[in-house]
Amino acid sequence: MTGDARILSHPSHPPMPDTLLTHGGRQPAAHHGLVNMPIYRGSTILADSLEQWESRKTPDNPYASYGRFGTPITHAFEDMLASLEGGYRARVYPSGLAACTHAVLAFAGAGDHVLLPDCVYGPMRAFAKGTLARLGITADFYDPAIGAGIRDLLQPATRVVYLEAPGSGTFEMQDIPAIAREARRCGAFVVMDNTWATPIYLRPFDLGVDVSIHAATKYIVGHSDAILGVATASRQAWPRLRDAAAAWGQTVGPDELFLALRGLRTLHVRLKRHWESGLALAEMLSRHPMVRRVMHPALPGDPGHALWRRDFTGASGLFAVELQPVAQQSLSVFFSALQLFGIGLSWGGFESLVLPMDPPQRDAKPFACTGPLVRIHAGLESCDDLRADLCQALDAMQRHARAGIA
Repeated sequence: MTGDARILSHPSHPPMPDTLLTHGGRQPAAHHGLVNMPIYRGSTILADSLEQWESRKTPDNPYASYGRFGTPITHAFEDMLASLEGGYRARVYPSGLAACTHAVLAFAGAGDHVLLPDCVYGPMRAFAKGTLARLGITADFYDPAIGAGIRDLLQPATRVVYLEAPGSGTFEMQDIPAIAREARRCGAFVVMDNTWATPIYLRPFDLGVDVSIHAATKYIVGHSDAILGVATASRQAWPRLRDAAAAWGQTVGPDELFLALRGLRTLHVRLKRHWESGLALAEMLSRHPMVRRVMHPALPGDPGHALWRRDFTGASGLFAVELQPVAQQSLSVFFSALQLFGIGLSWGGFESLVLPMDPPQRDAKPFACTGPLVRIHAGLESCDDLRADLCQALDAMQRHARAGIA
């Protein structure tokens, strides 16, 4: 009976996350004893009779019996995410950005108002200023540290208050429960990007969030070989999220879902390593003379550390640093000297990455920085090796900068 859903629903002993990750979404007895859920490739789903065809219809979707609305592997992944997050139901999307944008569009229409944190993911800022504006939806940005003060920005037309804690560029925290309380008082839905912490280290529904979003491309897939998004909703928010996803034709191929289910099995153990290595690197970098500032909410002394300690049970391997002001040639020396860190977009895979970042765009409050910003993702390599690699690259940059001054 290994993997049977009944094991996971015993009222006297609900499973811990690592047990759910191992057994959830698996039913070997229904699949010839296979440990992993098979890949279901298909569009047409046949009915045995007219009566069976009619029984599959739902009041809001007479064509529900079709591959675009999911197969067993779709439902296995969605049900597992909803269980991990403590939400009601989940829906998959072809990318993390698709999950973000369509979660907003599920609740906002022409004439409505949306609030987003000033540290929001860059493509979401562009979406808010471009696509939402063309649809007649007004978007404003708030200081991530605003907390309950967000009440002053809420309008009668505010339909969505969006959070991203921490922000994936500058890692500023938001007071999730304080913002959620104020948003709910005016009837707005609270939508949060929870990719950084994953469901393992933050359960947003316990803090008043209505929809939790993940770029499953990152830690959930975990192997940098699939692009996928997912949004989990509360019971109240679910009908609108579901209906909007169906109306926009959002669907995901079975191969990506298979890879996401595979990634979930090891999420708990991988995240622990990412957390430990990322924090160790952040601590080391905070002492290096070529680093002006480290942005990591799990680091004591970080402006968001108290909120992280209160609401989160762990951290991921993603953070950022501001380097000392150097010429572009010296910065290039740093990136060229790295041997274990690749220069690339995305994060959450097994490999370590660095990414040069432009100065953040801000609307609510300027973000002060004088040196280059670098985002770092600690992979699964030896932490000692990663430390040594960063140190030698920073030392090489320092030597080049000094030689230029001389």
